[in-house]
Amino acid sequence: MRNDVDHLPAAQQAELERVKKTLMGEFAQAISGATQPWKRNGKILKIILFGSYARDDWVDEPENGYQSDYDLLIIVSHSDLTDIADYWYVAEDKILRDEAVGRPVNIIVHTLDEVNKALERGEYFWVDIARDGIALYELPNHALATPKPLAPRDAYEMAQRYFDEQSGAVKKWVEVAAFAAGKDEDAANWRKIAAFNLHQAAETAYACFLLVRTLYFPRSHNIKFLRSLAEDKEPRLIEAWPRATRVDRRRFELLKRAYVEARYSASYTVSAEDLDAIASSVKRLRDVVEQVCRERLEELRAEAGV
Repeated sequence: MRNDVDHLPAAQQAELERVKKTLMGEFAQAISGATQPWKRNGKILKIILFGSYARDDWVDEPENGYQSDYDLLIIVSHSDLTDIADYWYVAEDKILRDEAVGRPVNIIVHTLDEVNKALERGEYFWVDIARDGIALYELPNHALATPKPLAPRDAYEMAQRYFDEQSGAVKKWVEVAAFAAGKDEDAANWRKIAAFNLHQAAETAYACFLLVRTLYFPRSHNIKFLRSLAEDKEPRLIEAWPRATRVDRRRFELLKRAYVEARYSASYTVSAEDLDAIASSVKRLRDVVEQVCRERLEELRAEAGV
């Protein structure tokens, strides 16, 4: 695995160095004063850059509403240290607010055992990281396992099962959202319910795509992060979300916020016009996901000879 980012402009190199230092500093703070040995001696084993900035096909067009995210895999020494809320939320928030970091940053956190078992199973997401990833930081003597090929029939059967489960769930979320959006009495609160269900539909659509394409789905409800991971694998998914205008971008943020705020915040509101536009985008996402997943399943089926 490479350990340099010389292919990136100096600005991106500096941002990644700053992000790395923030992650390591805030992690050290989070485990300081711990009494449990696994926590007191907790370590970051690796920080790996993956995705478009590792492959050198990133996009940086903020004026057009599209900018590739930094995707980082953090490998830690104990499974409990993967908890985002307990150990990584402060670092994520600090990075988000850091004006010296000009691009969005997404992190996933796993143990070395989790990653190596996935590599030994030949799961595509992890094989891609092992092949293309760049180690921004790593401790010696904690090597990644050598990826093993996944049997074509196993890959096809896993992907087909994921598609059947997740595509059916997307349909249900969209139907419930449409029911809620159609209620006239107490319409404002029903629109909030509709927005939450549309969020779930979008999240599940991304889960469907990522599981079919990569056999992996991160532990996250952040649809901006999920969108970034999915679009990195399949550019056709970009068409689901207009992002050229502030109105377009605001509507996506409304949907992103709906996971928590539509349920728990009295100040969260969504107009009928915004809800209709969001619903149209979610349905477009559903349709594109179904198309690309069916194409992928056909490829896997052919490779499996079934």
